[in-house]
Amino acid sequence: MNFTILGGTGFVGSHVARYLTGLGHTALVPDRSQSLVDACNGAHVIYAIGLTADFRERPFDTIEAHVSVAADLLRQADFKSFLYLSSTRVYVRSSDTSEDRSLSVLPEDPSDLYNISKLAGEAVCLASGRTNVRIARLSNVVGPQTAATESFAGALCREGASGHIQLKTDLNSSKDYIWIDDVAALLLRISLAGRHKIYNVASGMQISHAQWISAISTQTGCSFSVDDNAPMSSFPPIATSRIREEFDFHPQPVLQRISTILEHSSATF
Repeated sequence: MNFTILGGTGFVGSHVARYLTGLGHTALVPDRSQSLVDACNGAHVIYAIGLTADFRERPFDTIEAHVSVAADLLRQADFKSFLYLSSTRVYVRSSDTSEDRSLSVLPEDPSDLYNISKLAGEAVCLASGRTNVRIARLSNVVGPQTAATESFAGALCREGASGHIQLKTDLNSSKDYIWIDDVAALLLRISLAGRHKIYNVASGMQISHAQWISAISTQTGCSFSVDDNAPMSSFPPIATSRIREEFDFHPQPVLQRISTILEHSSATF
């Protein structure tokens, strides 16, 4: 099958492209000189374009990446399917993380620009009237190259490899993390055969900062300390009943892959 991975040079997109190629599919990753509409025509499209760490400093680029480009493709491209990669961060103000629940945002909070733009991208997908358009809300994705990313887990691995981790948030803080191979496999299945419009792509299991540090220190022997009065920074557990029931999904244990992250990312340290 022919796939087009938009944002295919990023952490998630590049892994998905390699995964698809490994299965014998064609995975086109268009560069900036190519017409995205032409690249999407006749293909199964996975839309992984996005900003992460620097979205607060680049508000217009954030809207362009998460909304405008997607809207143009939904309007113009003749694709076979279109899978928009969103984020479970849209649940930050919600205690219910099931896919069909109402969500809240606060426009005056700069951090909510990311969530608002992702939800706007989702809304364009759902309102487009196009068939075979789906949304995948990704949790915190971890993989062999995590230490090279601007993520919390990446920072922990880099600090652990250097000998000491300095935590700025409480040890009992926790979030959902999912291994990138699980993400790639789920995205393929959702793209081709998903019965619903929106899916949480998450493990459904919380991992605390303390568990991360224990796993990293076992591998590296690093020490750690926590800032005085470090705040709690936890995220609500992510509902995964939809992917479990539809795809019989069983997540790989992320913390058992710590050695893989450290081995594959040695050039980062």
